[in-house]
Amino acid sequence: MTALPTTSAPSTSTAVPTAKAGAFSDAELRDIRADFPILGSTVNGSPLVYLDSGATSQKPRQVLDAERSFYEHDNSAVHRGAHTLAALATESFEDARSTVARFVGASDDEIVWTSNATEGLNLIAYAMGNASLGRGGADAAAFRLGAGDEIVVTEMEHHANLIPWQELAARTGATLRFIPVLDDGSLDLSALDTVVTPRTRVLAFSHVSNVLGIVNPVEVLVARARAVGALTVLDACQSAPHLGIDVVALGVDFAVFSGHKMLGPTGIGVLYGRRTLLNALPPFLTGGSMITTVTMEAAEYLPAPQRFEAGTQRVSQAIGLAAAIRYLESVGMARIAEHEAALGERLVAGLAALPGVRVLGKPAGTHRVGLASFDLAGVHSHDVGQFLDDRGVAVRVGHHCAQPLHRRLGITSSTRASTYLYSTADEVDQVVDGVRDAAVFFGVNR
Repeated sequence: MTALPTTSAPSTSTAVPTAKAGAFSDAELRDIRADFPILGSTVNGSPLVYLDSGATSQKPRQVLDAERSFYEHDNSAVHRGAHTLAALATESFEDARSTVARFVGASDDEIVWTSNATEGLNLIAYAMGNASLGRGGADAAAFRLGAGDEIVVTEMEHHANLIPWQELAARTGATLRFIPVLDDGSLDLSALDTVVTPRTRVLAFSHVSNVLGIVNPVEVLVARARAVGALTVLDACQSAPHLGIDVVALGVDFAVFSGHKMLGPTGIGVLYGRRTLLNALPPFLTGGSMITTVTMEAAEYLPAPQRFEAGTQRVSQAIGLAAAIRYLESVGMARIAEHEAALGERLVAGLAALPGVRVLGKPAGTHRVGLASFDLAGVHSHDVGQFLDDRGVAVRVGHHCAQPLHRRLGITSSTRASTYLYSTADEVDQVVDGVRDAAVFFGVNR
């Protein structure tokens, strides 16, 4: 495919690269895979089949080059120096923010850098706790919680979108409630109006389940939250890399996602927040670079996003994430979604046909990302994963940081295969064949 810029210097154009339409041709998919050095690796004597992108995606050369180029040519602290390197670093850093903002339909000052989505969710929850303690003045009143207020999540949430809200409830006296899931893993929307009530102050939910691959009805959930005056927080970790998102069109108040799941480096995440809300929210971390005036008695804080970016920033990682987004845009998010949907359908249908295999969530034919979790009767997921790993097939095993959901579905763990733009139908078939052989090896019968 066409090489993307590898320099850390900011682009002078804000145009989105033009992508083709339709599914990938075999030649295009080969070209994409050639951009990812690790995909040529051998594991346990077999070619690597990497189907754990839901946890961490692989990185193309364009991202590796962008981060290395920054260190080789422009490395310096941002927003802190008047010399040339500092100016170049700051320009690249803020250009990366603009790239991310464009990708999700936001304004530059609505994008806050974090270490990952988990930090972003903790930032919101902890800052709301600070507001509840009286910090932030009159502007922060909308974030204050106390006894009688309620926070709502769903039963399918990743722990990162559950535990911070548990802690906020404990700190403020608010009550934590949840929207239950049905036997097929989908949200029980019949309970929505009884769970999300005028007492609800926050509704936090995942766009796509990291266990089930289910795409949740954001518009329904946002409409209900708005009807009762609640804030919405979207976990977009499994949607931003695969479907693309427009935070304004979705109507959410906050959203988070992580760079390492979308071809970017580790150690970089994104928090989106509506401008008025970010500027009213008290800071989470405090220190240098996020203040206007400091005396020995008090401090005044910069407006967003800088008020949430204390200390030395994740400069090379932000530049790497911007390169990843340019790569995704050059391929085309619609094409990526189409490619993965086909792989997800093939994966679910193939696994569901095997003896002793229970695929979690809705059956084939349901809109999903290219991800499936399954249980092989009587065999621990770790044993399934080890069996596949012996063949060079990398999958995720365990509860995927979603213990309550697994408990609701009657199991303690599962095996998860997750695809991305570089995954192939042959790799999906290798997973299905490997699980079939595992069933025979472990003596599983339907």
